[in-house]
Amino acid sequence: MRLRDGTINFSGITKYFELIATGQLYIYRDAPYAAAKRAWSVTTERECDQLLVERVQAGERQAFDLLVGKYQRRLMRLVSRLVHDPAEAEDVVQETFIKAYRALRHFRGDSAFYTWLYRIGINTAKNFLVTQGRRAPTSTEADAERAEAFDEADGLRDNTTPESVLASKQIAMVVNAAMEGLPLELRTAIVLREIEGLSYEEISEVMACPIGTVRSRIFRAREVIAEKLRPLLDMPADKRR
Repeated sequence: MRLRDGTINFSGITKYFELIATGQLYIYRDAPYAAAKRAWSVTTERECDQLLVERVQAGERQAFDLLVGKYQRRLMRLVSRLVHDPAEAEDVVQETFIKAYRALRHFRGDSAFYTWLYRIGINTAKNFLVTQGRRAPTSTEADAERAEAFDEADGLRDNTTPESVLASKQIAMVVNAAMEGLPLELRTAIVLREIEGLSYEEISEVMACPIGTVRSRIFRAREVIAEKLRPLLDMPADKRR
């Protein structure tokens, strides 16, 4: 936690790692991160991430292991949407964490750690696709003003569609296929928004582009997916087999 003079008090953090090392604290999945958050009396994930980052910068490797434990599955989920082969996606994720660890000494907390990490992951995935000769086609941007006026309740969030239909395996397959067919920039934006739940501002940081560009990419992605879904949704329920 921070002291009044702005420095970091690592006594509680050090004790936490001692408990881990001696086996007095059982660890599973995201438990270490949650326990650290409680131990340090921080109120947001960003604050907890920043404390871990500063601990890594002070030379504590185990603090980075906590960050890896928290974000590994999320990063794998994101990268897998860009690099389809599971083994290759795992390699990209591993390379992302290596790059992040090496660059962490330059991280100053101007953005959230996870947006910084996601940006490294996306760029690493893009570079991998280029080296493999599988670069996805780039897209032209839709008009930002048109995107601003787009109702987010439409497209993927059609409230008039019965829940049973939205939950059907057939619709899920169509949505997944439509997303996989999107240009890389559109696919990245829609995954960050609809799957990772990032805000437009956070996506703007991750993708290093203006918010208007983010909105237009998400708008176009939703249009494509909605177009693919329309024939299925217009079909009588008893014929969707």
